[in-house]
Amino acid sequence: MHDLSGDHGVRLPDFIIGGAPKCGTTSLHFILGQHPDIGLPDNEIAFFDADDPIVHPDFLFVEDGRLEWFDVRETAPQSLEWYASRFAPFRDAQAVGEDSTTYLFSAAAPERIHSLLPEVKMIFLLRDPVQRAYSQYWHLIRTARLACSFEEALTEHSSIILGSTYAPHLRRYLASFGRDQVKVQVFEDFTRDKQGSIDDVTDYLGVPRMTLSDAQTWFNRSTYPQKPRLHRMANRIGRRIVAGRYRNHMGKRSGLRQKIGNKLEYNWFHRVNPRLLTAVRPPPMRADTAAYLTQHLSARNAGLSDLLGRNLSRVWKGFEG
Repeated sequence: MHDLSGDHGVRLPDFIIGGAPKCGTTSLHFILGQHPDIGLPDNEIAFFDADDPIVHPDFLFVEDGRLEWFDVRETAPQSLEWYASRFAPFRDAQAVGEDSTTYLFSAAAPERIHSLLPEVKMIFLLRDPVQRAYSQYWHLIRTARLACSFEEALTEHSSIILGSTYAPHLRRYLASFGRDQVKVQVFEDFTRDKQGSIDDVTDYLGVPRMTLSDAQTWFNRSTYPQKPRLHRMANRIGRRIVAGRYRNHMGKRSGLRQKIGNKLEYNWFHRVNPRLLTAVRPPPMRADTAAYLTQHLSARNAGLSDLLGRNLSRVWKGFEG
């Protein structure tokens, strides 16, 4: 990739929160975003893996019969300029970061990140892989990207299993950056002791510690469909409406069509969804599904406990990796 680090006035990230999704990364972003010496864009950037259809199926779409995608190769300097522009407001911050939770699982991301940002510090949060998969499913339901049961989703959407496969992807980052540039936290530790976890992160980033208040540690609590089957039926319509939101990534699409799509999407999320999402917890996972995932995801994460230097079976129920 073209090196922007020497360009006058360009500020690029000192750290990246690279995943995993549904493991507390939004809460970590929310807290670090309140630190006076840290600059963080509001939304996920999704730059280094935007052209990866495995981790970003929403970024590969058909427009007027033509396949469209995002090009982040070195032959697309305008994409690099777009990336750098995300951090322009934070030129004077002591530490600048970004949060893109799919970087962990992209085969291309580690090399691309290292090429542009060889000294960047990576941060990853990991969660009980079975619970993470279930949480991702309900996130996809809430955002109208699925209209099927959890069991059907497991057979049709490989990203749910991929998102709970940590060990091989962590090894890639450790090989690219070394242990001094890779910080891994466990979600269950983070939720139990946010202050200690944040102290660990700020020390790692080399910025002053921050004392957390209740307001700083509270973030949006997830809501769930009161009637899951009805919500899935509604999503058969909703997923066509919300698909357009991903087509304007990196300024890809604009004009009247995008404006109409944005209006429909806004109405879906602010008028339709609130009437459907009134439960505070999801229905329990089927026991046979949980048993299958525990066995399967333990195998896919073989060696993870050794990689992190702790016995994860004491934290994650049934885990044997």
